[in-house]
Amino acid sequence: MKALVMTGYGGNDVVELREVPKPVAGEDDVLIEVCAASVNPVDFKIRDGKLRVLLKYRMPLIMGSDLAGIVVAVGGRVIRFKPGDEVFARVGKLRIGTFAEYIAVTQDEVALKPSNLTFEEAASLPLVGLTVYQALVDVAKVQAGQKVFIPAGSGGVGTFAIQFAKSLGAEVA
Repeated sequence: MKALVMTGYGGNDVVELREVPKPVAGEDDVLIEVCAASVNPVDFKIRDGKLRVLLKYRMPLIMGSDLAGIVVAVGGRVIRFKPGDEVFARVGKLRIGTFAEYIAVTQDEVALKPSNLTFEEAASLPLVGLTVYQALVDVAKVQAGQKVFIPAGSGGVGTFAIQFAKSLGAEVA
């Protein structure tokens, strides 16, 4: 299969399209044919080596954290998915690799794709959605009726934050 692979830390020169072995689903894994993957600022930070103190990646490394695709195989202990299911996911930090034709993901990191979303739309949601949820619910503890200011509201996180804060009943600026 084809994958976007990092050969080391640095700029664009350390990233190349390569043929790599197709992954196999482990007992708790879902093997997904990737239809869409999103690019996030963290991808550039990983490539640049800015997170290597926190995350010890071995090279070569397939990049990417978000995806939407179709289940093609499941491991023996998978109970929530079957081949043909349309899904989306944010893969764990230690199992990134969505910039590939296929990826094996633990079933706990996968959800059924809403039927009213395209693969591209679904792939754009997981990491920004998690970021916004953590910021507004876990950290800021936003409640209905509160006033919330969202700076940089036109970016990926900002556009999601505006909608999510409104869904919580906040007055958003």
